[in-house]
Amino acid sequence: MEMIYILDLLGVFVFAISGTLSASNKQFDLFGAMFTAFITALGGGTIRDLVLGCTPVIWATDMTYLYIITAAVALTFLFKDYIMGLKKTLFLFDTIGIGVFTIIGMQKSLALGFNPVISIMMGVASAVMGGVLRDTFVNDIPLIFRKEIYATACIVGALLFLLLSFLNVNADASLLLTIVLIISIRLIAIKFKLRLPVITSRQP
Repeated sequence: MEMIYILDLLGVFVFAISGTLSASNKQFDLFGAMFTAFITALGGGTIRDLVLGCTPVIWATDMTYLYIITAAVALTFLFKDYIMGLKKTLFLFDTIGIGVFTIIGMQKSLALGFNPVISIMMGVASAVMGGVLRDTFVNDIPLIFRKEIYATACIVGALLFLLLSFLNVNADASLLLTIVLIISIRLIAIKFKLRLPVITSRQP
């Protein structure tokens, strides 16, 4: 089993936990939690595949993704208090997940002959659109629009991956370096409270 596939499943698992926690905080029922977990974990990849014309989408041909999401929802319901205490671990896995999703999106786009700029867009969409859908469905302002260096880290990671691919660097090494860069950017941003400029309006 390829390393990127294993990391992809890990990312799906953690994103599904994130979606379930958001649903729980809004007091959704079990169906609502399952739906929110699903769109969080697979929303970005589904949008990417539909835009690229890759049908059927990946989860429709590999039931492992649905099993992973179901397990994540069940575990979150059973051990919510314990999982809430693993914020640092979840943050790390979440960051690994967005790094992997970014790379998968780029690899698919490049393999289909799309322009590198479009490939970067598809990589970032793979990583962040699930979170945007999650926050929208639970009636929150999407996280990437308000406080964290999130999508920006994916863009920088995508540029590095593109450069490494151009230089014919080993695929596993490119994957690892890209993920390390994204993790580093997020850690530095959180430690030093870095954020992009906020658009404000002057009060009359």
